[in-house]
Amino acid sequence: MDEESRQSALDALKVLDTPPDERVDRITRLAQQIFGVPMVSVNLLDRDRQWRKSEIGLGVREVPRADAFCEATIAQTGTLVIEDAAQDAFYASNPFVLGDPHLRFYAGHPLQAPCGEHVGTLCMLDTEPRTLDASQRDLLKDLAVWVQTELAQQQELDHAAVVQRALTPRDLPQPAGYTVTAGSAPAGSVSGDFHDVRLRDDQLRITLADVMGKGTGAGIIASAVRASMRTAPERSLLTTVAEIDSILEHDIGDLHMFVTLFCADVDTRTGVVSYVDGGHSLSFILRADGTWEHLNSTGLPLAMGMGDAHGLGTVQLNPGDALMSCSDGLLDLLDLEDPFGQVDEILAEYGIDGAVKEALRRALAVKAADDVTVLVVRRDS
Repeated sequence: MDEESRQSALDALKVLDTPPDERVDRITRLAQQIFGVPMVSVNLLDRDRQWRKSEIGLGVREVPRADAFCEATIAQTGTLVIEDAAQDAFYASNPFVLGDPHLRFYAGHPLQAPCGEHVGTLCMLDTEPRTLDASQRDLLKDLAVWVQTELAQQQELDHAAVVQRALTPRDLPQPAGYTVTAGSAPAGSVSGDFHDVRLRDDQLRITLADVMGKGTGAGIIASAVRASMRTAPERSLLTTVAEIDSILEHDIGDLHMFVTLFCADVDTRTGVVSYVDGGHSLSFILRADGTWEHLNSTGLPLAMGMGDAHGLGTVQLNPGDALMSCSDGLLDLLDLEDPFGQVDEILAEYGIDGAVKEALRRALAVKAADDVTVLVVRRDS
C-alpha cells in the first residue's frame, strides 16, 4: 500500500477533526445494537494517530496509530477478526490488551476513499472473547460500505458548496442612477437557480435561470448556462440564448431536463430594457405609482427541442421603477390568491432592497421545498 497516496486520499476527504456527524453516528449505534458489543468506532488513520469520527464506549477521539489494531486492518482487503487478543501471539502484548480498556475481541473492516485507498476502519471491540460467523462478517462489511458512502457524500457536499459559490456573483455592479439587489436560498446544498449581473459600458446585463430540479446535477447545468451567458458578452441576447438552447438540447435533451431563463440588457442611459424570456414568465416591472406590469414570456424553456425561436421584448424603465425577476420557488412562500398584495406589504415594510433579504430569510426559515432566487434592478427616482 502506498502510504503517501493513502494519506492524500484521506486528506482529500476533509473529514479529519470535523465535528460528530449524525449520519455516521447512527451507523455506529446500529452496529452496537446488532452485535451487542460495548465499543464501536469509525476510525481514520492519520499520519501518526488514529482519529475517531464516531465512537461508542471508548471515550477518547484519538490514540497513537502505532498501537492501533486498525493498522493491520487497512493493510488487507477483508475483515480482520481477533477472537481473543490475549491468546494471540502478536496482540497479547499490545498496551490496549494489557491496559485500559483490556481488549480481548476485535473485528474491523477497511473504509475506502472514492478511489479505493484504505483510509480507516469500522471496528467493534469487547473485553470478552467473541466469534463472528460468515453472515456477521458480511454484515460488518455492509455497514463499513455504508460508512464510507457517508464520508464520500460529505466530500461531495463540499464540492457542491464550491459549485454554489461559483454561481453567486461576488459583487453586484451598481451603475450610476440604479440600485441592484439579488440573492439565492437553495433548497438543498446546491441551487438549480442562478442569477448573474454584468456591466459592460452602459449596458447592464442580468440573467436569472432555473434548471428543472435541484441539487448538484441541476447546479452543474446552471453553472454551464451561466458560463455560456458570460462568453462573448458582445453577442446579442437572441444570439446568446439561441446558442445555449442548441447546446443544451444536444447535451441534455435526452435527460428530459430543461431550463427556464430570463435575461435582459438594461441601457443605463435611457432605461430601455431589452429582454428574452425562455419560458420563465416570472419577471415584472413595479412602476413608481405602485402598479405591476408583467413581462410576458417570449419563448419556450431551453432544451425542450421544439425548434421555436425566442423573441426580443422591450420595456421602458422610468425613474422610480423597478425590474423584478424571481424563480418559481418564491411562489411557495406567497399566497397565490393575492401575491402582488403580499409583495406590496413586504415592500412597504422593508423597502425593495430589504424585501429581497426578507424573502430569502423566509425561504431559509421554512426550509422551502424549492430553490428561491430574486433579482431586482431599480432605477432611482
